[in-house]
Amino acid sequence: MKIFYFSLFLFSIHSLFAVLNESKKIWSIDSGIKAPESCYIHEESGHLFISQIGEGGGMGKDGDGWISKYDLKGKIIKDKWATGLNAPKGIRSDGVRIWVTDIDRIVSFNIKTGKKENDLKIPNAKFLNDLACGNDGTVYFSDMISSSIYQYKKGKVSILVEGIQLEHPNGLLVDNGKLIIGAWGKEIQDDFTTKTLGRLLSLDLKTKEITPITKKPLGNLDGVESDGKGGYIVTDWISGKIFHVQSSGKSKLLSQFPKGAADHAFIQEKGILILPEMLENKVGAFDLSVLIKGS
Repeated sequence: MKIFYFSLFLFSIHSLFAVLNESKKIWSIDSGIKAPESCYIHEESGHLFISQIGEGGGMGKDGDGWISKYDLKGKIIKDKWATGLNAPKGIRSDGVRIWVTDIDRIVSFNIKTGKKENDLKIPNAKFLNDLACGNDGTVYFSDMISSSIYQYKKGKVSILVEGIQLEHPNGLLVDNGKLIIGAWGKEIQDDFTTKTLGRLLSLDLKTKEITPITKKPLGNLDGVESDGKGGYIVTDWISGKIFHVQSSGKSKLLSQFPKGAADHAFIQEKGILILPEMLENKVGAFDLSVLIKGS
């Protein structure tokens, strides 16, 4: 009987890994990649922008960070498309510019020329992380350590919301009047683990009311992208897990990667994940369409 249950256990483990390995790799790049943090697809041009922290780590003010430009097949267009950064993280576009967070400042570059246009130092910022843009041009960005979210609107920077109720926000996404927040979790430790995992949250941009999408803690959340059907594809940086979270809050583990699964891009119509594997120094594209259909 013990042998039977042990065999059943081994079969279950094998089946689990089989499911988690159903994500089909389409392409992968590692040449010229150093600590990639965020991937962003600019829909109008069809270009993929990748922020790269470089050698100095997430807090290193060493000037060796940059943004690269690729096509959606993983072919390089321009490696050092934008330079002069320290540890660039979240990237988005307001339609005219690419915006990026850089430790304690946000910087923008003209999307056609790559020329720097804005360089805004944020007073009292501790660890600026992800960034999102609204349809009106407002730039939202998270400070994970201070558990706050800023906005840059009409030429002025202000705190949009702050406090422990944000659970140390990381990933951001503007979606139908809401700011979807991938929370890192509560009580951050020296090694960046947390005593309580973070949830996926929704912030009403008009009322500033915060509503949890996942009722229970989910992970040390990083990237947040819409699945195009009311749900979200979410990464957990520390565990390397990729989740599909439905609008109801129901979550499913889609795939497993090494630690460092960062701020991804997602092609909704094809179910393709473009994932920066920060600690592995590579970026890859993976077909999750079969897994998403089954969730």
